[in-house]
Amino acid sequence: MTKRALITGITGQDGSYLAELLLEKGYEVFGLVRRSSTGSFERIEHLIARLRLVRGDLLDHTSLVRAIEEARPDEIYNLAAQSFVPTSFQEPVLTAEFTALGVTRMLEALRHVAPHARFYQASSSELFGQVRVWPQREDTPFHPRSPYGVAKQYGHWITVNYRESYGLFACCGILFNHESPRRGPEFVSRKISLGAARIKVGLDTELRLGNLDAQRDWGFAGDYVRAMWAMLQRESPADYVVATGVQHSVRQLVEIAFDEAGLDWRKHVVVDPAHLRPADIDRLVGDASKARAELDWEPRTSFEELVRMMTRADLARLRA
Repeated sequence: MTKRALITGITGQDGSYLAELLLEKGYEVFGLVRRSSTGSFERIEHLIARLRLVRGDLLDHTSLVRAIEEARPDEIYNLAAQSFVPTSFQEPVLTAEFTALGVTRMLEALRHVAPHARFYQASSSELFGQVRVWPQREDTPFHPRSPYGVAKQYGHWITVNYRESYGLFACCGILFNHESPRRGPEFVSRKISLGAARIKVGLDTELRLGNLDAQRDWGFAGDYVRAMWAMLQRESPADYVVATGVQHSVRQLVEIAFDEAGLDWRKHVVVDPAHLRPADIDRLVGDASKARAELDWEPRTSFEELVRMMTRADLARLRA
């Protein structure tokens, strides 16, 4: 029998890669999309004919009930959120509505309409925040450093609570930074690859960035959605860190992107205090040993391959 999956946030980076994966596996894929005067379907344009889009909004419980009733999913992947950390400082209440309470609305709709369905919640390495233990594992204490991280912590624990309280098959994937050519241009990885490309083709002369010494564990989004799917295929639900286990600095990302573009980054990159966060995280690196052992998951794309892939894609877009 054909499996049915409902993806919230299907128009985002992760949603588009996950939709591709599930279609390859023979799923019937439903995507939750918000009603908007200017819908953005760029990332899933090549898939639209094979998807079934349903209207719904994480701010509206009734619409989520209707969407689940229409999709009748075997699996639900909750990827939708206000996910840009700097915006969470500017719009903390809206971030909480989408990224925290939106999870509760999804779980309540699931509990009443399709309690048999398996549920994936997109948690984040931003949960760890101000850490004192490296690398970070599933049992590392949380200390989020942004309204986004705090909202994600709520979403994480409410998912665990519904699993323990109501017996739902609900998993959290604590994903470390994952990027791709489909990453939004506001995120630092894509800001850098796009910035290098724009300078190369003559559209800009400089790129302004914040903390070049911040270190992250960066992987490829196309690799990480395989872990999401694998979590919902297990006999029992559990939470998993998904990461490469290798950390790199923003400066290293800059060096590789500008090298791919054939540029000397020192001539173009300006450190601008205006781009610093009110509270930043210096180092994040994940230990995905549990995912490797129980999900048989491994990242396939190296950091350098990822950055060069993104820069080449941005150069190709601009030259086209």
